[in-house]
Amino acid sequence: MSCSNENIKEYKPKPVALEVPKLFEDNIIAPIIPSDNPQTQEGIALGKKLFFDPILSGNNTQACADCHTPENAFSDTSRFSDGIDGSLGKRNSMPLFNLAWNYDEKFFWDGNAFSLEQQAFIPVTDPLEMKSTWPEVEQKLQQHPEYPLLFEQAFNTSKIDSTLVVKAIAQFERTLISANSKFDKFLLGKIELLPEELNGFDVFMDEAKGDCFHCHGSDKNPLWTDNAFHNNGLDETFKDLGLGAITGDPADNGKFKSPSLRNLVFTAPYMHDGRFNTLEEVIDHYSEGLKNSSTIDPLMKKVAQGGVQLSAKDKSDLKAFLMTLTDYEFIN
Repeated sequence: MSCSNENIKEYKPKPVALEVPKLFEDNIIAPIIPSDNPQTQEGIALGKKLFFDPILSGNNTQACADCHTPENAFSDTSRFSDGIDGSLGKRNSMPLFNLAWNYDEKFFWDGNAFSLEQQAFIPVTDPLEMKSTWPEVEQKLQQHPEYPLLFEQAFNTSKIDSTLVVKAIAQFERTLISANSKFDKFLLGKIELLPEELNGFDVFMDEAKGDCFHCHGSDKNPLWTDNAFHNNGLDETFKDLGLGAITGDPADNGKFKSPSLRNLVFTAPYMHDGRFNTLEEVIDHYSEGLKNSSTIDPLMKKVAQGGVQLSAKDKSDLKAFLMTLTDYEFIN
């Protein structure tokens, strides 16, 4: 066994089960935990340390947490995040929570990563983000006074490579579970909702009104996303092809992943390009602002009239309902 210290005996990482919320247990299937990357106490702790450590970036100034801040539900309040040299990314940072239930195993707005581990792998070398190389990162970690021992404890080897780095980060990210919103408590029978919040939920579920549930789930889907890709009528022509750039299929042009509606209070701006600063703008888009294109999702049934044409009250109540999906405990 490779070891950084002859006096260290082989360390057996302690298995850790994810704390699955009751609503998740009752309504959706079990979380996805890869057989080659089980959750362990040491792996999670190592992943958390790496997530917050700027050592992964080319000039040691930027950590994963700089674009995925905890107080913003692990998203970024800037429309486009700054890279280490001031370069701006092309999309808004997606929030990070409930990732162990991403059943299609496609991550990023365009589905460019096919596992949570791969999702953690990409930003390190992206020239618009951390702008490093994995050999450089591995060397810095190998020469660090703490990391060889931490990798020894987590993975029974002090030889650090990129695969183990992203495995640790993915273990930490799978522990980011949000399931304690006002609406969660309502579903569990712990509290009541206000009349405007209940009406907002009705608007959300009503195919003749908001018709939001097709892409974002319902009270039977506590993720509040279908984890699928849709063209939701943002543009008539596309500067960013989204999923289409990954699949090469023109029928996928302009399709982006449906984000979860949880924690919207913390995750503005909205959409893949952060074009909307407020929820009012988002609701107005679906009400009156839809734009037609060749790949518009069939679920956007009222695109010809610009949207679902909500009344002012229904807009206000819909926002009130969306606010009930806020998990204040999660950001703390």
